[in-house]
Amino acid sequence: MLPSCFPAPRALARALAPMFAVVVLAACAPEADGASNATGAETAAPDIEAGTAAPDTPAVASTPDAPQAAAGTVGGDGSPITLDVLTAQELGGAGLEGELACSFSEHDASGPLLHAMGAVASDAPALGVVKVAGYIEPIRAPGGFDGMTRNPVFTGQGKTIRIVETGAATAGGESPPRPATLTYLRADGASRTFDGQWQCGP
Repeated sequence: MLPSCFPAPRALARALAPMFAVVVLAACAPEADGASNATGAETAAPDIEAGTAAPDTPAVASTPDAPQAAAGTVGGDGSPITLDVLTAQELGGAGLEGELACSFSEHDASGPLLHAMGAVASDAPALGVVKVAGYIEPIRAPGGFDGMTRNPVFTGQGKTIRIVETGAATAGGESPPRPATLTYLRADGASRTFDGQWQCGP
């Protein structure tokens, strides 16, 4: 039989119950806080993601349909079409024959870009020259001189040249200049158009 100095088991249990309750609450409290913190972090995450700006989408550079070189040349391999002014010495050395001549020149130019000569009322082609990137090259157009007075088309090795009058004569006289365009078409598909004037006569 237990001494009377020790309390009865039931009394001891009742006395220790509050202490055990405090210990249990203390042990469970961190887990509850941790769960609460985790839940809060999960709840906050969508807000952070929703507030993040989407990265800018880089612009796609456009690709030209055909290469374009300097000085208005379009198409072909991209190399420029260059026509130089013909000098009086070069025209004299070209050996052109015919009764009358036609020439195309840009406005305020010192000389023509194209010069050709032909006979009147003749089936023989008119013969001419152009200076392409520093080289004198021969060209021809059907119908002699008369054929050159009606929007002529000249041909040569690797090229076609079209003259198109765009307006009425800008002056009087026997050989008045008319506004016109010269379009140089290269065999590789490149082209370039020059604005100027077309003049035919003695």
